[in-house]
Order: sequence, then C-alpha cells, then structure tokens
Amino acid sequence: MKVGIVGSGMVGSAAAYALVLLGVAREVVLVDLDEALARAHAEDILHATPFAHPVWVRQGGYADLEGAKVVILAAGVAQRPGETRLQLLDRNAQVFAQVVPKVVRAAPEAVLLVATNPVDVMTQVVYRLSGLPPGRVVGSGTTLDTARFRALLAEHLWVSPHSVHAYVVGEHGDSEVLVWSSAQVGGVPLGAFAEARGRPLTEAVRRAVDEGVRQAAYRIIAGKGATYYGIGAGLARLARAILTDEKGVYTVSAFTEEVEGVALSLPRLLGAQGVEATLRPPLAKEEQDALWRSAEILKEAAATLGF
Repeated sequence: MKVGIVGSGMVGSAAAYALVLLGVAREVVLVDLDEALARAHAEDILHATPFAHPVWVRQGGYADLEGAKVVILAAGVAQRPGETRLQLLDRNAQVFAQVVPKVVRAAPEAVLLVATNPVDVMTQVVYRLSGLPPGRVVGSGTTLDTARFRALLAEHLWVSPHSVHAYVVGEHGDSEVLVWSSAQVGGVPLGAFAEARGRPLTEAVRRAVDEGVRQAAYRIIAGKGATYYGIGAGLARLARAILTDEKGVYTVSAFTEEVEGVALSLPRLLGAQGVEATLRPPLAKEEQDALWRSAEILKEAAATLGF
C-alpha cells in the first residue's frame, strides 16, 4: 500500500523513516517544494530498507500521490523556541490553502493525516478545505501526549507502559487535559494500583507528571530546535492502524460537532475510513470543565481564520 508524505522536513522525514522501520507501507512518496531535499531524504531512507522492510521510498510530485491510502500532511513552518503552537496558526494556514486542494485532487480516496502544528486547528482547516467527511481528516492530536503520560506513569509505578491505560484529551498544547480520574493499570484503577505497588500518587508526583507531559515539547525545542522522532513514530503507528483497518483506540484530533464544533482530541476508533467512532471516557467535573475551556480556546483560534 502507498503512503504519501507532503513536507519533507524533520517531521515528514522522521515519519517516512518510521514507516520503513515498522514495515507499514509498501511504497512511500515524499513530496516537497524543495525537491532536492525530498529526493535526498528518500534516497537516504531507501538505503535503510535492507536492514528493515522492503519499502519503495521515492521523491515525487502531487500527481504521484494517486492511489495513496494515507497522506501525511507535515508541510509548513516549524515552531520556534518560546513560540506556542497557536502562534503558528496563520503562517501554516496559508501553506495549507495551497497544499490541500492538490492533495485531494491527486488522492481523493485517501485518509488525510495531519501533523502540522497547531494540529487541532490545522485539522479543522484541512477538513474545511478538503470537503471530505470529518472522519477522513485525522490529526495526530494528543497521540504523543498520551504516550508521554503513559510512559511517565509507568516509570513511576515500575510497570510496562503497555499496561497503562490513560488519556490526554483536548488541545495538543497548553490547555490539554490529563485524565487522571479514569486511568487504569491492567484494569485496576490508577490510585489503587499505585498504593498496591507502594508508589502512591502524591500531589508532588502528579505535578511532576503533568509538567513532564505538558512541557515536553518546549524542553525538546529548547534543546535541539524541534521535535520529530516521537511524532514520526506516532504518525507511522496511526498510518498502520488505518491501512490495516485495525479498529484501535487512539487520542487523535477530528472535527467534533458535539464539543463546540471544533477539532480536538478524544479517544477515537481508527480504521480504514479514518475515525469511525468517538469514545467518551468518564471525566471528573474539573476535567470536563477543563475540556470545555480547551475547546473554547481552539474555537477562538479557528474563528480568527474564518473556520
């Protein structure tokens, strides 16, 4: 199966590399305004295939996206040190106004997987520009934030992160909501498991985990200028869920009419048609209030663009 990637910068190339290492696709096409950059990344990643999976990796134009089942949108400008994701909005919306119509013309049946920040508002922009059903436009959303939350809880509890079931919902950004109230480990409520392990979740621990999740991107950008490995792996994993019709649950962003009519992240069932169902984890009142505040922030940001 073919996966297209529009934008061959750090995130797009990391996603392509992860697709090859995980053997997600049979063909990966890199499209970029800088054709030399896309060609160089394609050639470099192709040379990794003997050590991973037999994937045809190449540079191409928009026409080469024909037949792609998934197109990852990673075009746009990067987040600067100290800049919030929402401050990126106007610059990247202008880029997408040029990119999205070309992608839809070339691959009208593809699920569009949005990676560009601010990803929730950009997901809404792509939904409006593409004319596709809302489920066919999927933002990476809080997929990475959820992974960070689970990893930090697992580290504290001395347990595999695969056994931790906890979500981050709302904006992929400063107003995101860590859902502590319904988190579980191996089917056991989080608090009870922590006590049984002798690793209680004190207020200090909760604050440290919250800060570790919420500030991760800022720390990484300050240290090396951009984040790309984590989100690249996350995009490859989401692409596999779509290509294999997995019906797995991921906290991805999609346009949600019931929550103030914005795109934001909730646990969603991901399959061949993109988002096939939205789940509603039990939320404590303060979490529900925080989710509504997050939705309002995103709604105001989208409104500035006329979306």
